[in-house]
Amino acid sequence: MATAHQAAEETAPKKQAKGWRDVMRALRRPKVLVMLLLGFSSGLPFLLTGNTLGFWLREGGSDLAAIGFLSWIGIVYSLKMLWAPLVDRLDVPGLGWLGRRRGWMLVSQIIIGAGLLGMAAVGPAGGEGLWALGGFALMAAFASATQDIVVDAWRIESAADGEEQGLLSAAYQIGYRAAMLATDSLILLLAAGIGWQMSYGVAGLTMVIGIGATLAATEPVRAALTGSAVKPLWSASGLFDAYVGPLLVFLRSHGQLALLMLLVVCLYRLGDFMIGPMINPFYVDLGLTKEVVGTVRASVGLWASVAGIALGGLCSVKLGFGKTLILGAILGPFSNLAFSAMALAGPDIGVFTAAIIVDNISTGFAGVALTAYMSSLTSIGYTATQYALLTSFYALLGKVLKGFSGGIVDALTPAWGLLHAYGLFFAGTALVGVPVVILCIILNRATAAHRQP
Repeated sequence: MATAHQAAEETAPKKQAKGWRDVMRALRRPKVLVMLLLGFSSGLPFLLTGNTLGFWLREGGSDLAAIGFLSWIGIVYSLKMLWAPLVDRLDVPGLGWLGRRRGWMLVSQIIIGAGLLGMAAVGPAGGEGLWALGGFALMAAFASATQDIVVDAWRIESAADGEEQGLLSAAYQIGYRAAMLATDSLILLLAAGIGWQMSYGVAGLTMVIGIGATLAATEPVRAALTGSAVKPLWSASGLFDAYVGPLLVFLRSHGQLALLMLLVVCLYRLGDFMIGPMINPFYVDLGLTKEVVGTVRASVGLWASVAGIALGGLCSVKLGFGKTLILGAILGPFSNLAFSAMALAGPDIGVFTAAIIVDNISTGFAGVALTAYMSSLTSIGYTATQYALLTSFYALLGKVLKGFSGGIVDALTPAWGLLHAYGLFFAGTALVGVPVVILCIILNRATAAHRQP
């Protein structure tokens, strides 16, 4: 079975790569605008159940080990392949009139909003409060992972061709990164004024943006066609086709390259995942206030993120997914090294600003590169499940290892001191990016050789 990207290329005429103005102008198309808003809805709960929660907990006196272990809530994002076949094959009861993709979007967005409002209501006060907070965070994360499954499927199935897939991927990343900036910068300024619990309440209500985008979206035609052609889910052959079929088709479509592709996807953002839970506690221990962190992230951080995402989208269109993937792998480790430099410099606002610029450009570019590349690997008929499988490979190892991040910093602290321990930890995670660059180069060359007659 051809991949979605391959099928699009077979049925659509070749188009010239577009420049900067064409890429930005495309954001005004209704489909691309909806994608941007759905990207925002997907990104909104991610940090609120992860790294930003660590800032809240650290200010409340929680130790680094507990914050690191609580970050394991994010593993639910890497297990979504377990229920992705259900999302791929079944309509939401009572919401079939919306279509399969939009129905699942709506119900997941409502649950996310309820989970965030629950976190706002209980707070982390005391042991019991921390458990309740974790429970509501898990609820929001589970619904968020479900939303990601169906939004990714909508994005892939809605693209008319490979060029539009690159544009939709860029729009998704812009919306996603905007939400992440809002939930790790603007929320700090808000929390400084009205407190953490009220801020989380505002975030929960903000999910109406995603609900509005879902109602404005058009159900992909290919989702309806492939949904009507598959075997009944509850039959033995249907279950096999739903859970095993996507992997078999992926292996058959990509042959000997399949395992190398999965290895690259697995390791590509490993360094970012490992440092994630420690970034906000690092700011607290460095002596940076919520106001300073929020202001820098919301100003220069925002523009740096947009620049990185736009550059990644442009490179995807002009250079192709493989070369863009290599460039993203090269840029990625600079984010980790920037935080290591911060640990050595101390609470210097100039160094902090420079680190934020480097971090947002590199992570924005790498995010677009990986999203566009993984989208090109999926097969029509298994879009949601295969993409969930790829994102599970992409995130699972990193999310398991990041739970130990606080313990690693604690272990280094007696010998090096707290700030130098942070610096060593960040520098060590940057080294993970070296083999990733090599693997991406090997994969790109192997893919080019495989395509030659």
